[in-house]
Amino acid sequence: MKSLLKETMIYQKLEDNAVKCGICPNLCIIKPGKRGRCKTRENVEGVLYSLVYSSISAMAVDPIEKKPLFHFYPGSTALSISTVGCTFHCLHCQNWTISQAEPESGLTREFSPEEIVSAAKNRGSKSIAYTYNEPLVFYEFVYDTAKIARKNNIKNVLVTNGYATLKAIENIAPLIDAANIDVKAMTEKFYKEICGGSLQPVLDAIVLIKEKNIHLEITNLIIPQKNDSVDEITKFVEWVIENLGLCVPVHFSRFHPQYKMQHLEPTPISTVVKAREIAQNMGLHYVYCGNIPGQGENTYCPSCKQLIIGRWGYTIEERNLTKDNTCTNCGTKINIVGECE
Repeated sequence: MKSLLKETMIYQKLEDNAVKCGICPNLCIIKPGKRGRCKTRENVEGVLYSLVYSSISAMAVDPIEKKPLFHFYPGSTALSISTVGCTFHCLHCQNWTISQAEPESGLTREFSPEEIVSAAKNRGSKSIAYTYNEPLVFYEFVYDTAKIARKNNIKNVLVTNGYATLKAIENIAPLIDAANIDVKAMTEKFYKEICGGSLQPVLDAIVLIKEKNIHLEITNLIIPQKNDSVDEITKFVEWVIENLGLCVPVHFSRFHPQYKMQHLEPTPISTVVKAREIAQNMGLHYVYCGNIPGQGENTYCPSCKQLIIGRWGYTIEERNLTKDNTCTNCGTKINIVGECE
């Protein structure tokens, strides 16, 4: 079944039937018959349409920790869905087969928002995670699905590169409960050469999401020779502390060679562990290692250092939390949303 054409929610009409998309900071000016850089929006006679509304490339039930979200309904599951396309063209993308695919790729099946919410309910998932590729390329579908999910007491989670306009975030924020955002590096050079985008709009978007009281966690994938210096990791942590505070969970993840960066070696485990130590020594309360099972996965009380949640991979093995998410030893409030299952 062909995907339903859906008019883009945020765009501007220009002269000669051209349009200017307003979903991401690329702000593509698109002439009739042409598409934006994400490949998912097309100008049809002066109207900008999404070509991937209802087009689902993957659907799976995941542990919420896989997103990664360690402080949002720990131990629950999320129905995870994706489409095709992306606002970036990251050379190291692990999901490049869908993020760099076009709507005509044949990789998708059609689902309505109602069907997605029903699938989440039937599978007992606490939330729907819009993930795998950049979810904001099917912004309208996320918006419509999230509205229905809210009415059914199902949470909405964005796993995103954060490359969105402030208007797009303002519009969808009331429907989003949690987000994990990638800060891929702390230099414009990296974003331009590796991702095909820009850093500052991502940082601006993160600050706005925090201001909207959406539960926020940050991921930084550490790539050898690209963003792994002590200076850059320190700069990243300084920015988090100054703009987000000490309690936002941060995940330093290990890079494995993918897509157009297969010539690089995997990140040494010691580099990721060192990044975590730097962040902890600078005062961040909740810092984790990613893609290293059994290493740096536990949550500890920032006050008394008691183990709060013990993990192995995506499995919770121990919990020392009260029902209102305080430390059972000293009573310190832990930055966790929802009960730990």
